[in-house]
Amino acid sequence: MSFSQANHRSLARLCSSIALHRPVASASSIRLPNSRSFASRKPAGKEKNSKHKVTTDDLIPGSQLKAAGEEYTKAEERMKAILEKYRKDVVALEMRASGRVTPAVLAPVRVLLKGAEKAVRLEEIATVGVREGTMLIVTVFEEQSLKYVEQAIYDAKIPHVIPQKMDNRTIKVPMPKPTVESRNEMLAAAQKQAEDARVHIRKQQQASLKKGNYTKYSPQTEEIQSLTTKYLSEIDKVLADVKKSTVQK
Repeated sequence: MSFSQANHRSLARLCSSIALHRPVASASSIRLPNSRSFASRKPAGKEKNSKHKVTTDDLIPGSQLKAAGEEYTKAEERMKAILEKYRKDVVALEMRASGRVTPAVLAPVRVLLKGAEKAVRLEEIATVGVREGTMLIVTVFEEQSLKYVEQAIYDAKIPHVIPQKMDNRTIKVPMPKPTVESRNEMLAAAQKQAEDARVHIRKQQQASLKKGNYTKYSPQTEEIQSLTTKYLSEIDKVLADVKKSTVQK
């Protein structure tokens, strides 16, 4: 055997030994040139739909949510009552501006009887009628209440309304025909009543926020603010209607 043949055989044995000890690649580790790997992925539509809009229900425990809802309801009821009172008050002013005389002129009157803790409406203790289209006649149910009714009419501060006692149970209220000056006074009264109503609504807002102990940017604070804005806007609308009807006369 020549020297070159011996070297060739030794090299062949060495290569065979290396091949036997080399780890065999698993099928999973072999990557073909044209193959692609795919990652698991959620459909775009489902991912979009899974987004949840944050609401008051998500942020507040059940018991607190119930209390917040009750406070909102109470606030709305009180603000609505303030608005309705203002509407009734300006109805009387509008009627007077038009020259009509009706019992509604005395609607703002509240009478505090002796020993009573709360004032009552005039119609609860007396009747109000119209005589000859130019005068209101107030007849009390009980004689002892007459002086309280008379004082209440004064205290109502209705422009150009001056009560005059006729007898122990009757008061007359002459109603002068409206003039430009008196209409302007009625409009001024409506504006003052509107501002008073706004103040009461804002006070109710602050009372509700304080009672609920809500933070400045909480959903409940935003809801109460929206409610307040709604009723302030309603008062502005009523006043705008009064201005329109008064100017047109």
